[in-house]
Amino acid sequence: MVSLFSFLLVIAICVISHEYGHYKTARLAGVQVHEFAFGMGPSIWQRKSPEGTLWSVRIFPVGGFVRLAGMDEEKPGEVIEKNGSFSEKSAFQRFFILFNGALSNILLAILLTALLLYAHGILDLQSTTIGELMPGYPAGMIGLTEGDSLTHINSKEVRNWPEMSEAIKKAALEGPVDLTVKRGEETMHLMVRIPIDEGSGVPLLGIRPPFLRFSAAGAAIKAFSYIFQMSQEWIRGIYLLLTNQADVDITGPVGIASMAGRAARSGFWSFLSFLAIINLNLGLINLFPFPGLDGGRLVFVFLEMISGKKVPEKIENYIHLAGFFLLIALVIFVTWKDILRILH
Repeated sequence: MVSLFSFLLVIAICVISHEYGHYKTARLAGVQVHEFAFGMGPSIWQRKSPEGTLWSVRIFPVGGFVRLAGMDEEKPGEVIEKNGSFSEKSAFQRFFILFNGALSNILLAILLTALLLYAHGILDLQSTTIGELMPGYPAGMIGLTEGDSLTHINSKEVRNWPEMSEAIKKAALEGPVDLTVKRGEETMHLMVRIPIDEGSGVPLLGIRPPFLRFSAAGAAIKAFSYIFQMSQEWIRGIYLLLTNQADVDITGPVGIASMAGRAARSGFWSFLSFLAIINLNLGLINLFPFPGLDGGRLVFVFLEMISGKKVPEKIENYIHLAGFFLLIALVIFVTWKDILRILH
């Protein structure tokens, strides 16, 4: 139940953020919005706003949509106001209406990350400074203290925590490890034999990174930096996947539900961090230039902006429909893999 509720909460926040980005930009551009819906299937609640938009909640709380005037989705009795059609707007306006759904998700990811950095803080993995010693492990027994920095492992330089951790694990399997330690202005060498920890099954020196909290301004700046770095990693992962240079793990709704449940059980801040990552991924995925996604529609509008001519609407619709069916097939395939992974 925790996984299901967490998953539905994540989906609700992501979908509403995304669709509100489309809605708000459309309204600013003067486009009439017939309906803003959360969920799919029959409507279980609806209310019409003074400007004529129908706000509705549907029975299946997965997905949602904004139905804009002039996109051939009018229902019987709906009339398009003068100058209120999406198709009548300039290519520039249509581009930003389509773009701002994904942008809303990315901005929400930045906001959530900034909140995490300011109100809670994160482990500093960008350095090799020791923040805490774990009792009963070799680090405390050889005299390491909080604030020490490990600069070399077996004479090999390490620059950040993941790099240092990997070097220690590898060196520990080969025998005693030579640690180069910087303490203030002093540099020293310590030899230590690191046994395999029974609980984790890997060699553990027994140190943890320091915890960092940021000012409001610092959190905002660092959040932009983190989101930019994660976006680069996402793009790199897609490139490696498409060029068959590496196996990239892809998960679907079942996998996301499982991860959402684990994040929720780990606490509020873990869930907030997970929510930020999912929003970032949703934003980037929607900008991917694939038919059926916002990114695919943006390609057609961009071509129009360059050439000054629209691609025939019938052809564009066929291409998006084909892309939509391919996406559904991919979701089914990934979901099946998620189920097999959970069963095994």
